[in-house]
Amino acid sequence: MAAPSDTPVAILCGGRGTRLHGDGAVLAKPMVEIGGTPIVWHVVMSYYAAGFRRFILLTGFLGDQVAALAEDGPWPGDASVQAVDTGVDTPTGGRVAALEQIIADETFCLTYADGLTDADLGALLAEHESSGAVVTLTVVRPRLPFGIVDVATDGLVRGFSEKPQASEWVNGGFMCAGPGLFEALDRNEPLEGRPLEELAAEGRVRASRHDGFWACMDTHKEASMLNGLWESGEAPWRRW
Repeated sequence: MAAPSDTPVAILCGGRGTRLHGDGAVLAKPMVEIGGTPIVWHVVMSYYAAGFRRFILLTGFLGDQVAALAEDGPWPGDASVQAVDTGVDTPTGGRVAALEQIIADETFCLTYADGLTDADLGALLAEHESSGAVVTLTVVRPRLPFGIVDVATDGLVRGFSEKPQASEWVNGGFMCAGPGLFEALDRNEPLEGRPLEELAAEGRVRASRHDGFWACMDTHKEASMLNGLWESGEAPWRRW
């Protein structure tokens, strides 16, 4: 089995982040700061704390900003961080496909530049390698952004629940994969559509349930929440 230090971590850094700062973005979404450093730095450091040392930033929109961070960022001395330009409008399937020429037949980790978690990423890799799956993905049950009303069949309101945890599992975005993933990809399609759906239908995708902290930075509100956690000294994802 591959050790975390030998396993490359690919981070999807190409999205436009229009829900966060609209169509007139002058800052790449992975460069939005949490506690004074870009969120992609926090993602890298989460993996670094779990023993990973090789990082590939798959860039797109405003990718020169991410490339400059990869070259000059405040990385630990034994971390290798490189940026790979995968095209401005390339869908996620195409971005991941670009990895094949870099990592060949290695097992790798894959995630997005805008999600943070306190999941044990080293344990996720071990779980993936022991399962024989092509893809293992972390699934989470996020808190709903609104309260819910418990309504009886006769229309009476039985109670309220303020921002409860979702009952269904969603893709948390922290994944491990083998080279079999490349065979399923189409460079013109998103990874999250047909490729994963077909692999799942073939029984080649496993889920690793995580009930701990997970957050995705899609809006200003979520960015403010993450900054608040960091500034309070209570950032659950900080393991370094």
